[in-house]
Amino acid sequence: MKSAVETLNPTRVRLTVEVPFEELKPSLDAAYKKINQQVSIPGFRKGKIPAKVIDQRFGRAAVLEETVNDALPRFYTQAVDEGKIEVLGQPDITDIKGVEDLDANGLTFVAEVDVRPEITLPDFSTIEVVVDPIVVEDADVEKSLEQLRERFSSVKDVERAAAEGDVVVIDLEAKVDGEVPEDGTATGVSYEIGSGRLLDGIDEAVVGLAAGESKTFTTELKGGSQAGQSSEVTVTVTTVQEKELPSLDDEFAQLASEFDTLDELKDDSRKRLERMREFDQATQAQERVLDELLKLIEMEYPEKLLKDEIQTRRHNLEHHQLEPMGLTLDTYLKSQDKSLEDFEAETEEQAKKGIKTQFVLDEIVAKEEIGVDQQELTEHLIRRAAGSGMTPDQFAQQVVEGGQVPLLVGEVARGKALATVVEAAKVTDTNGEPVSFEDDEDEAEAEGTEVEAAAETTEA
Repeated sequence: MKSAVETLNPTRVRLTVEVPFEELKPSLDAAYKKINQQVSIPGFRKGKIPAKVIDQRFGRAAVLEETVNDALPRFYTQAVDEGKIEVLGQPDITDIKGVEDLDANGLTFVAEVDVRPEITLPDFSTIEVVVDPIVVEDADVEKSLEQLRERFSSVKDVERAAAEGDVVVIDLEAKVDGEVPEDGTATGVSYEIGSGRLLDGIDEAVVGLAAGESKTFTTELKGGSQAGQSSEVTVTVTTVQEKELPSLDDEFAQLASEFDTLDELKDDSRKRLERMREFDQATQAQERVLDELLKLIEMEYPEKLLKDEIQTRRHNLEHHQLEPMGLTLDTYLKSQDKSLEDFEAETEEQAKKGIKTQFVLDEIVAKEEIGVDQQELTEHLIRRAAGSGMTPDQFAQQVVEGGQVPLLVGEVARGKALATVVEAAKVTDTNGEPVSFEDDEDEAEAEGTEVEAAAETTEA
């Protein structure tokens, strides 16, 4: 076999492959054998029909077509391997010659395929970013304790008008253009005033209402069949409940934690907040270092891959996020005050960042010879399982059955690649203090999933 590679542009090549008949003979024999097993001819045992008889009864063209179908993928792969080409996706076979006369001339075919662009990595030590410092104020600890008190709160019915912080049980009726849509009513809804979890304007409407009283206000519906539409909503309060919070004392500490005193609970809350700030700082550093890294690299985008990624992102938004909420793309764009042109431009920008992130981190993985061991893969799998709501065993089974193990390995490797860049970069906080993540290997690897969110592309 002979093959030649022609570069059409930085992300696409043309392969011309010539295969002599001698190398096609195994595929021709395989074609006759396959047809032999599929057909029956009186006077011949199944699988023992001579080649000449098959040619006479079914035509030589059918045999040659089967031969090419068997040979072409094999010789295309061989040409790619010999040329050391990093292909993306499936090739476009643009020209096949010699099918009618394989015996004399062999087979020639031309394939065009997208390839990974060449990437020149910068000196990582030139990257400088600034992150937030790790600061936990007394007010942060108090807020954390208040949130814990909320979890252990109770409610009691009261005979008075509703006030901020109360819990009310309400009935809702929404009218659009004077009509109540099928999903325009709801009864027995429990709502904490001030939480902002329902409609805009609901808090102002219910404050001051006692049980049995109603009020109508205008708002924009956030979900359902009329999402994005202006609506006249009537809210009726059926019950007013007052929240009762436990006292913040040693008894509460024993109720809400494993600690005996409130001081011990406060110390633990401070330590937990510091760990959270450390993780947030590491995440912020990775995001900012990645952004700076991408700015330093010029890269061409494979046209077909970019087009497919844009379509995938739009499909995921419409069918996996908006559809379950009863929203269309038009209503979503209206609620976001965006035009279709703005949306398409943003989607293309996100797709480009995802593709570039994947290619750049893959290049670092290759250049730094970054490997992934079984323990790292297992720990990452456990984290991904927790995020998916599955047990590790269930998630692992899904990954194996779907042939997704290489994707998971890629996520871990890219997380480690980005950690390598962060370690080399200059990271300081807003106070001018240097920040080091050399000992935060677990957190760095855990960020593999965050990296993958930016590099959410179809694997080659």
